[in-house]
Amino acid sequence: MSSRSLVRLAGLTTVAALVAAGAAAPGTAPSRMPYAGDSPTPHVTAMTSGAAALVTASTETAPHSPAAPRGYPRQNLLVEPPVDTSDAAIKLGLTPYHAIAPKLNELQGTSQRVSAEVIGQTVTGREVYLVTLTAPESRGQAKAQEVMRDRILTQPVQAARDRGLARHYKTPIFINNNIHGNEWEGTDAALRLIEDYATSDDPEVLQTLESSRIYLVVTMNPDGRHSNTRANASGFDMNRDFITATQPEVVAVRDALIRTQPLVMLDLHGYVNGTLIEPTTPPHGENYEYDLFIKHAYPNGLGMEQAILDLGLTADDDGVNPPQIPFRDWDEGWDDWPPIFTPQYAAFHGAVSHTVEIPLRVNNSAYTLPEAELQRRSAINTDIAHAAMTSSIDYLQEHRGELLADQIEIFRRGVTGADPVEVSEELFPEIGPEDVYLTDYPRAYVIPVRDHQRSAPAAARLVNHLIANGIEVRTARQPVTVEGTTYPAGSYVVDLHQSRRGLANALLGPGTDISDRVDSMYDISGWSLGLLWGADVAALPQDGRMPTTGRVIGAATPTGQVDGEGDLLLRLDDPADLSALNHLARSGVAVEWLDDGTVLVPAEAADQADLTANAFGVVFTSAPVGAAGTPVGDEFVVAAAAPQTEQWALEEMGFQVRPISATVLNDGFSYADIDAVYVSSGLSWNALNETARDDLTSFLANGGGYVGKGLNGTRLNDSLDLLDLTFEQGRGDGNGVVAVDSADTGIGANAPAHSFVYSPGWFTELGPEVQVDQRYSTDELLVSGHWAGSADEGGQDAAAGQALVVSGVDHDGAAVLFGSEPLFRAHPKGQYPLVGRALFWSALQG
Repeated sequence: MSSRSLVRLAGLTTVAALVAAGAAAPGTAPSRMPYAGDSPTPHVTAMTSGAAALVTASTETAPHSPAAPRGYPRQNLLVEPPVDTSDAAIKLGLTPYHAIAPKLNELQGTSQRVSAEVIGQTVTGREVYLVTLTAPESRGQAKAQEVMRDRILTQPVQAARDRGLARHYKTPIFINNNIHGNEWEGTDAALRLIEDYATSDDPEVLQTLESSRIYLVVTMNPDGRHSNTRANASGFDMNRDFITATQPEVVAVRDALIRTQPLVMLDLHGYVNGTLIEPTTPPHGENYEYDLFIKHAYPNGLGMEQAILDLGLTADDDGVNPPQIPFRDWDEGWDDWPPIFTPQYAAFHGAVSHTVEIPLRVNNSAYTLPEAELQRRSAINTDIAHAAMTSSIDYLQEHRGELLADQIEIFRRGVTGADPVEVSEELFPEIGPEDVYLTDYPRAYVIPVRDHQRSAPAAARLVNHLIANGIEVRTARQPVTVEGTTYPAGSYVVDLHQSRRGLANALLGPGTDISDRVDSMYDISGWSLGLLWGADVAALPQDGRMPTTGRVIGAATPTGQVDGEGDLLLRLDDPADLSALNHLARSGVAVEWLDDGTVLVPAEAADQADLTANAFGVVFTSAPVGAAGTPVGDEFVVAAAAPQTEQWALEEMGFQVRPISATVLNDGFSYADIDAVYVSSGLSWNALNETARDDLTSFLANGGGYVGKGLNGTRLNDSLDLLDLTFEQGRGDGNGVVAVDSADTGIGANAPAHSFVYSPGWFTELGPEVQVDQRYSTDELLVSGHWAGSADEGGQDAAAGQALVVSGVDHDGAAVLFGSEPLFRAHPKGQYPLVGRALFWSALQG
C-alpha cells in the first residue's frame, strides 16, 4: 500500500491499524534501504559511504511534502568551514566550531543511526546543526510516526484510547546545547553521545534507538562559541528570546521544538557549582499543567543528580560540589514563571524540560586561568553534561508510557477546555501551597480588524507570530460580541479549546501581579503580546458566545493599502509605520511631520505610497484638506549609546544607527549627518573630554535631537542642562507590564494603554518647559509582574500618576526622556513608535 493511501487511512482508523496496513513498527527492519531524499540544506553535493548516502539539495528544492515523508537516516553532507585557530573553544580543549561539521559528516558516513541537518543560520552565516539519533525507518514508518505525533497533538482524546500508538510511537527527547556561547561543554557532551550511539552494541542503546528519537542541537550559538560571548552576534541573550523570537537561531530551535514535540527536553548551561538541575523554585508558570509536569521533572532531576554523583567527583579532589535541585533545595530565586527561557517555552509543547547548569567556571574572568586548569575543568563539565543527557534518556525509556500518556493529557485538557488541576500533596507529596499557581482561561481571544483595530500591521504581526508558535488561529464568519462590543466578521479568533492553550494564554493574556507571593525573581515577571505588541486584543469570557469560524489559517490577511486620494496621511502607530516613513524619506519623497505625530505624503507620491503600503503592510488614508507640516528630510541617522538589543530595535524601525560611546566621542565624532542622539547606557558626561562635550552641546543647540532613557539618559540630560526635572527610581528589581495614560501629543497620541518597566523610573518637579506625554495610571498600575515595596521603598504607590515620558525644548535643545523600557529586549513593540516619534520630534524642533 502506498504512503499516500496510508495518509487517507490515517483519518479513518487507529495508528495500530495504520502500522498493520504497511508501515512497520519501530522495532522492525525496514523493507528497503532508507531514503536519503531532499534536504533543506542550501548546497549541492553528495557522497556515499557504505550503505549511507549523504545528500544535500539545491536551494530550489521545495520543502519535503508531508504526503511523501523521508525515512531515516536523513543524511546531509554538511559544508565544512575553514579551520579557524582563533576559536575560543580551542583553549579549553573543546571542539571548535569548524571541527563539528567534519565530525558529523564522518559519523553519518559510518552509521545509519545518525542524521544531521542544518536548521538555520546565525546572523553571521554560521550553520546551526540538528542531529537525530534513531534506528533506520522506511518512508512508511516515518509517515506513521508523523501521523501519531499529529494525533497526539490534535486528537488527544482518540490518541489516549489508541493502544497501538502507545506501543509504536518513537518517543522523542530534545537536547539543546550552547545557547550561551561561552557555556561550551554541552556541545562536546552531545558529540560524545552521538559518537557512542552511532556504533554502540549495548542492548539498552539499541532498544533506545528502536523506540525513540534523540534530537540534539549541537550548538545553538556558534558565533558566541567561537568568540567567547554569552550573547549571539546581535547582542541578544537568546535564552530570553523565546517569546519574542527576534533572532534566527531562536526561530530555528523554536521551529525544531514544535516539529519534534519532545516528551523530555534538556538545555545545557553553566556554571553553578554544584550542578544545578531543574525543576525550579516558585513561582511556577500559571499556564502550565504543572501537576503533569512536576511528577516527572522532579524524579528525572533526581536521576540526573544520581548519575552525576556516580561519577565520583568531590569538592576536595575535583572542586565539584554536590548537585542542587532548586525545587528541593531553595526557597525562591530560580523560578519558571516567565516563558522566555528555552525549557520553559518547550513545556508549552508538552515537554518535561530542564535547565542544567554544569559546575566549573571556565568563562569570563576564569578564562584567563592556565590552559591545563581550564581543560581539566572542561573535561569534568563535559562528563557531567553527558551524565545528565544519558540519565534523561534512561528516564525516557523507563517511563515512556507515562510520559506519553501525560503529554496526551496536557493536550486533551486544552482541546476539551478542562479546568487546570491543582497540585496537591496527595498527588505529589513534595508539593507545598507555595508551588500552586493556576489561571482562569478565557473562552477565546479576539483580534479585531478594520475600524475596531488600533493598528492593522500590529494585528497582522501578532497573528503571524501566534501561527509561527503552533497556535491555531481562525477568522470569524459572523460578527462577534465581547462584553458589549461587537467586532466585525473577519476578525481573528484564537479558540482556547486547543492543544497549546497554555502557550496561547501566556502570549495573549495580561498575566498576573505576583508582587505579594515571592520576595525575589530570577528574571522578568511580566510580558504580554496582547498588551505590549500594539494590537487590540479582546478576551471572550468563558460564558461568552463563540462565533462561527472558518478553518485554521496559515497567515494573516495582508494589511497594506492606500485608502484615499490626494495628499495622504500615515499614522505612526507601529514599527512598520516608522519603517515605511524612513523608507519614503530615504527614497526622496517629500514627507512632512505634523504636530499630532502623523506624517503627510504628497499626492504626487501616490505610486511610492502604494508600493510602500504593500511592502510594509501599512495603511495610508486621506489627509485633512490643507494639512502642512515640517519637512522630514532624507536619511534619518541616530547616534546611539545603547545596548545592541536597543540598536537592533531602532534598526527594525528603519533608522540608520551609528553606535557611540565616550571613547568614540572623545576620539572625535562628526555630527554632520546625525539627526538625533539616543542614550540609555555607555555614555556619561564625566567620561567625555572637553572637546567631546563642546561638540555634543553644539549639536543639540543647533537643532539636533536628544532622546534619553532611564537613569543614564536622564543624568546626561541634567549635565547638558536640557529639561528641568527630577528623576525618581523605584525598586531595582521591579518589572512588568504597567497601565499608562498617554497625552494627545505628537509623541503620545494613540499610544497603547500599557508599557513595560524594569527598575521603574518617573519624573517629578517638572520645569515649565516640560510636557508630559505619558503617565503611570493611578488605578491598577502594575497589570502583571513583580514590583514590591511601599511608597517609601519605591513601590508601585510611589509611581502612580507620575510622569513616565516627558519632552520639552529650551535654548540648549530639544529632548525626550523615558522612565520606561520601550525597547526592552526588542519585545514591547507597541511602545517602539513612541521612541521613533520622539526621535523625529526632537530633531525637528530646531
